[in-house]
Amino acid sequence: MARAYNKTKRASKERETHQRIIDAAQELYCSVGPAATTISAVALRASVQRLTVYRHFPAETDLMAGVVKHFASENPMPDPNDWRNDVAPENWPIAILSMLYSYYSEKALLWSALLSDRDKLPELAGLLANFDQQLLTMQHDILSHLPAIRQRSVLCQSVVHHAVQFSTWRSLSENGLDTVEIAALMEDWIQKCPLG
Repeated sequence: MARAYNKTKRASKERETHQRIIDAAQELYCSVGPAATTISAVALRASVQRLTVYRHFPAETDLMAGVVKHFASENPMPDPNDWRNDVAPENWPIAILSMLYSYYSEKALLWSALLSDRDKLPELAGLLANFDQQLLTMQHDILSHLPAIRQRSVLCQSVVHHAVQFSTWRSLSENGLDTVEIAALMEDWIQKCPLG
């Protein structure tokens, strides 16, 4: 019994250390970005030795993957079922944009850091592939309930693509607009942009 208790206690402590390392790395990502985050800095912030970090995450890419996976599981993007099941199809564009911008406003700090460094870190681009796919789903759902002529319009497709980007929300937010105003503005643009 004592051996089983000690084994359970040791496993619990390992999980706690593992999470502390992830939390430390995420905090550093938010403050200096993934590209500038070092294992030494993570170890210092997590109050562990560098070797402890490497024991849990043998490569820096493993740590980055751990942070992205944990963040995604704790902070999921809007679920398509939220509009597919509960919103009239003609209102999907404004509903999707409202949900997405609300999500961006709540999670802006880490998303800003991750997206600003994705071009510097090729492995980060791979880790964000699921995020990209979710945005594509939103684009598809917005376009699918527009008039057919708008669905086929390259300009309209480009506006929809632009509308779901974090950078679009951030730019308008930094100019003093709130999420409701940004969603209404972008939805109006989608509905009224030229079709050329």
